[in-house]
Amino acid sequence: MDLDSQEQILKLSERHGPSSLVVIIGAPDPEAAEITAETVTSGDPSYAGVLAGTQLGLDVYHILEDEIRSEVPDEVWEDQIGIMTDVLDGSALGSAVAAMRAQAVGASGDGDD
Repeated sequence: MDLDSQEQILKLSERHGPSSLVVIIGAPDPEAAEITAETVTSGDPSYAGVLAGTQLGLDVYHILEDEIRSEVPDEVWEDQIGIMTDVLDGSALGSAVAAMRAQAVGASGDGDD
């Protein structure tokens, strides 16, 4: 996640509160998806951006996860996203992001651990 995006997400979180935001990412590989998800939940792991050490705990999903797919109108999905389902491993991407969500919930004590 670039530094400008981190700054914008921090500003939005401060303005609207973390519970009002959902981050939807479109990273093309599981590693990038995991790092981006970690950045918006637990803080920037590279310690390069404004989210270094900042645990926003934002809800984060990959655009190819079923929860997001069900919210996107069919015509928008086909026009903007559909082709990516043919070239990307949506299952691996979703698993990487879901793992970061679960880790963030566990760290906050909000899970069923």
